[in-house]
Amino acid sequence: MTIDTLVRGVVLGGTGGVWQIRTDDGETVDAALRGRLKKSNSGKRADGSLRRDTVAAAAETLKLAVGDDVHLERGTRDDAWAISEILPRRSQLARRAPGGGQGERIVAANVDQVVIVFAAAKPEPHPRMLDRFLVIAEGNGLAARIIINKVDLVGEAAAHERFAAYERVGYPVHYTAAKSGLGLESIRAMLGERRSVLTGPSGVGKSSLLNALFPGANLRVGAISESVNKGRHTTVGAVMLPLPNDNGYVIDTPGLREVGLWSLPAERLDECFPELRALKDRCRFADCRHVAEPDCAVRDAVSRGEIDDARYDSYCRLLEEIEAEA
Repeated sequence: MTIDTLVRGVVLGGTGGVWQIRTDDGETVDAALRGRLKKSNSGKRADGSLRRDTVAAAAETLKLAVGDDVHLERGTRDDAWAISEILPRRSQLARRAPGGGQGERIVAANVDQVVIVFAAAKPEPHPRMLDRFLVIAEGNGLAARIIINKVDLVGEAAAHERFAAYERVGYPVHYTAAKSGLGLESIRAMLGERRSVLTGPSGVGKSSLLNALFPGANLRVGAISESVNKGRHTTVGAVMLPLPNDNGYVIDTPGLREVGLWSLPAERLDECFPELRALKDRCRFADCRHVAEPDCAVRDAVSRGEIDDARYDSYCRLLEEIEAEA
């Protein structure tokens, strides 16, 4: 089959080896990976795409993910489709495999921005967890935005005060209430014409927010466990939703109780904190860890109140964690 007869599409989701693909014509079809697992270092075509005989191997190494652009061809039956090529990624959001596992988990591919959703209350927000999400986005080279949902539970003024440090750093922070519709128009505008990953802890209202933004998505909404004040996992895997009028995509991810950093060297951690990144070149030592070294511009800024104490504490804790694992 020639390249002209292949059908291009994007992976919306998948379970049990069957992937839902949305073609460029707007049709959604089920497709399976074609080809046997083979170890090969020469599986790419000249244009960077993968040959069919190495697609299965690529799925193992690349971990075919929601957001991947693929080529399809007809299977042996008229209604059967097969993924014949996985096209090169322009970006990806990766994290460590959950449960203490070793290895990389690709959350989504070909992402334009990461939108981190936290609740103002129920569950109680933990800024250090938010910092971990932001570091993962920064480490993957992706723009990050923050949504603080359920602000009706604490009031807008209190929510703004609590997350003011992130606005000062330069992160766009949106304040919403899915039930009342507060802030939804700005979120719609921010999501338009992009592929956005929505991520965050369980129970913060990601699915409720999507349902309020785009009625008809019908995502399940998890109930908050009153006993442990943590959300229940309700989404089996990442799902990519086409926005109305072909205006972009939103990728909804399962709630994450554990966020693990992956492949981030300790010496790169300061680059993932914008306020530290701006000062690191002013330190006396090029390899300054910003913990106990003399003439450290970062620690001087912390002492003057120019860097938020909680953010600096997050940096120190993450640095200790990464160094211990290394």
